[in-house]
Amino acid sequence: MNGYKPDVILCTKLIKCLFTSKRTEKAVRVMEILEQYGEPDSFAYNAVISGFCRSDRFDAANRVILRMKYRGFSPDVVTYNILIGSLCARGKLDLALKVMDQLLEDNCNPTVITYTILIEATIIHGSIDDAMRLLDEMMSRGLQPDMYTYNVIVRGMCKRGLVDRAFEFVSNLNTTPSLNLYNLLLKGLLNEGRWEAGERLMSDMIVKGCEPNIVTYSVLISSLCRDGKAGEAVDVLRVMKERGLNPDAYCYDPLISAFCKEGKVDLAIGFVDDMISAGWLPDIVNYNTIMGSLCKKGRADEALNIFKKLEEVGCPPNASSYNTMFGALWSSGDKIRALGMILEMLSNGVDPDRITYNSLISSLCRDGMVDEAIGLLVDMERSEWQPTVISYNIVLLGLCKAHRIVDAIEVLAVMVDNGCQPNETTYTLLVEGVGYAGWRSYAVELAKSLVSMNAISQDLFRRLQKQNHFRA
Repeated sequence: MNGYKPDVILCTKLIKCLFTSKRTEKAVRVMEILEQYGEPDSFAYNAVISGFCRSDRFDAANRVILRMKYRGFSPDVVTYNILIGSLCARGKLDLALKVMDQLLEDNCNPTVITYTILIEATIIHGSIDDAMRLLDEMMSRGLQPDMYTYNVIVRGMCKRGLVDRAFEFVSNLNTTPSLNLYNLLLKGLLNEGRWEAGERLMSDMIVKGCEPNIVTYSVLISSLCRDGKAGEAVDVLRVMKERGLNPDAYCYDPLISAFCKEGKVDLAIGFVDDMISAGWLPDIVNYNTIMGSLCKKGRADEALNIFKKLEEVGCPPNASSYNTMFGALWSSGDKIRALGMILEMLSNGVDPDRITYNSLISSLCRDGMVDEAIGLLVDMERSEWQPTVISYNIVLLGLCKAHRIVDAIEVLAVMVDNGCQPNETTYTLLVEGVGYAGWRSYAVELAKSLVSMNAISQDLFRRLQKQNHFRA
């Protein structure tokens, strides 16, 4: 090193950058140089440990801890928090708890952050009671939970459907609940459709000096839209504006989606315009929702105009955008332009997804081009998007409609060989196909066999009988 000693701060920054850019070996080499020619500190070791943990290389991280101890550095609470946090994030709660035991054995004092990480993971991967015991243990050590700890507990309880327990927990706090806690409770109640309880909660919140914020209103708007009350959601948006709050994307998104779902696409477009005027740029999901709704209303040309402007407005089309336009153009009979969409998609470097393949296969089958659809199914089997039961069912339907029952049975065999389990729809298609092809007695025997194997239900068997598939 020609007498130069590497700077520990610069080396630590470099280590973090190299791990972030997934150049692990170079990061390790920088640490080796620092150990050989410089003076590493706990921050440098923690950076390496954190990098290995983010890469799921926990054995390597533990080896760094051992090397750290060998060189006279005791792991601090930050070191242990990195390990515990990384393990919890990957669902390895048991290992995280063992690291906590090691932390205590090393006479290292856990912090509020340590316990909060473990409490959150325990609520997700363990039990609420175990999480509450961790909270008690934390407080017995003289550590006071902060608002993030309380948020983690209330959010976790609500996600697990324990809204009443979350409500009781908040009610028993020795401190005034934060607005964020109220918002979490409100969301939990409204997710269960408990509007009266939600109204009482909001009244209590306002009485205690917690004025509703943008998050409160977005919870109300999204819940109303989900429950089919888009008109009331618009009223909430108006009240929000009257109170001097500027709606954000989380307020507009559910309204755009709800009005598109109701077929009121012009109203949805109006909210997109309002959103832009308020300084929020719609994302590709908003535009895809609008385009999909326009296509369903038979207004594919208008959807195509929006599609052509996506690049200009900073929202390059994604696979979903192309899928929407392909389906609409093909259904309207404009197959040349529809196929042009797929070519454009590929030339722009947008990879087809499973929906792209299924849309193409379905469109070809509907037009009687079953052999071409089978060719695509074979391509799909070679791609990263392996066919699902839906993909195979689409082709089976096309073959059965064409009375190509032998080919349908061959496709079923390939499906099973490829590890794709048929479902009730698969078997129904085969029974119907055999029946429509005129082989009624075979259809009866096939259906009876499937019932005996519990592949189809007795109710479905009776429905097939009523639909005349078995009668000569």
